Amino acid sequence: MPADWKKRLIKEYEKLIEEYPVIGIVDFTSLPVLQLQQMREKLRKDVVVRGGRKKLFGRAIDNMNKKIAGLEKLKEYAEKGLPGLIFTKENPFSLYKKLQKSKSSAPAKAGQIAPKDIVVPAGPTSFSPGPIIGELGSAGIKAGIEGGKVVIKADSTVVKEGEVIKAQVAGLLSRLGINPMEIGLNIVAIFEAGTVYPKSVLAIDEDKFMSDLTTAGQWAFNLAMNAGILTKETTELMITKAFNDAKALALAQEIMADAVTEELLAKANAQMQSVKQTAKIE
Repeated sequence: MPADWKKRLIKEYEKLIEEYPVIGIVDFTSLPVLQLQQMREKLRKDVVVRGGRKKLFGRAIDNMNKKIAGLEKLKEYAEKGLPGLIFTKENPFSLYKKLQKSKSSAPAKAGQIAPKDIVVPAGPTSFSPGPIIGELGSAGIKAGIEGGKVVIKADSTVVKEGEVIKAQVAGLLSRLGINPMEIGLNIVAIFEAGTVYPKSVLAIDEDKFMSDLTTAGQWAFNLAMNAGILTKETTELMITKAFNDAKALALAQEIMADAVTEELLAKANAQMQSVKQTAKIE
């Protein structure tokens, strides 16, 4: 039988799962205790943060799975790294955005996993010529000498997302003043209403999303116009277009109608004057 403290922790997890509709897994790996305490304090009004005991949280999920459909999908995301738990009533996407904004940059350390592609940008450095050129070259960074200083010739990806950062690369990044790591609560996945949203889904590029939404709206509008589909946005324009097309047809075929009477009479008068002039009729 589990120890009493384990039973209490399982019950606490179950209570939080029942109380909060949005449950998330975060990774505490490489998160200093001081920063964790500060973030807990900052988020306490909207988010409950708890340390995650993998087996005990799994037990709580199993116990609550009958009450909350799909909850078991969250278990696999709590099996890697140093998991932590968050409970909230906020929208998963706004929560992810809030946690991302609360992060701060930090230097890379040997053995850490790159959270994204780490790129050393092209440009001048403060280094004088020397062994640094060889060190940069061994890390895959193209460098040269200009004006007595080392210059990086082109943007260079030194570590790809998900790869382990080597000690040599970590040292170079620190000397170059590049702090690629982020200190904060790293969202792994969030559960809401039977659906699990992994980090890849939550990490929305808002500018690109709005651009794609605008493009989709324009395509839909063009399709409706070309296919003759009446909508709130197209009805007025389509009626105007239909009127102009009908008017153009009536003028071309000389069909008498209220909208073209004056123009047909003007056209007839012009033709008459032309015949009169050609025939030299006074």
